[in-house]
Amino acid sequence: MNADSRKIDFYGRDFTITPDVLIPRPETEMVVDVVLNLVGKPILPGVKPRKAKLPQDCSILDVGTGSGCVAISLALELPAAHVSACDISEKALGVAQKNAAKLGAKIEFKKSDLMNDVDGDFDVVVANLPYVDESWDWIDKEALAREPAIALYAKDGGLALIKKLISQATERKVPYLVLEADPCQHERITSFAKENDYLLLEIRGFVMTFNCSF
Repeated sequence: MNADSRKIDFYGRDFTITPDVLIPRPETEMVVDVVLNLVGKPILPGVKPRKAKLPQDCSILDVGTGSGCVAISLALELPAAHVSACDISEKALGVAQKNAAKLGAKIEFKKSDLMNDVDGDFDVVVANLPYVDESWDWIDKEALAREPAIALYAKDGGLALIKKLISQATERKVPYLVLEADPCQHERITSFAKENDYLLLEIRGFVMTFNCSF
């Protein structure tokens, strides 16, 4: 591990993080929980699982994978699933691939601008895309300067990339979308998703789950 990298715990596992990727936040672990619920797998001992909406061998795509923490966690929690991950940053993909190899996760990685260069059909697309609006007065830009701006900031009030992904998912007829965004953005995202044939199923903290209506 070089001087610029460090270990971060995510979903009970150690991930190597470098300045080329976003630092995983605890709220992002809910993305993994939501997908486990979709396949009917319990996330807490003694808690009955929900009725499965997807098979455990479902096809999952993590868009903007960064360090790979979400994709790798899903691949390890759901060994029957087919997990793919993409990112526009080659350096980020390098970090994700090393984490996958270290943790023994089988994932197909691809360099892609959102879903543009990814082939295949997917049962569920998950994404923690850049959603921070640089005009927000409550963010600590000095602290965030340690992370790549490309992984943090987006135009259109932070929603430019999320909207683009929703449109792509509509074109690809992806059944389920699991997206992370700031709660102040949820109403706008829900409205845009509805215009693109996605209905909101639930919100858990920062994480929104949508199901296609087509």
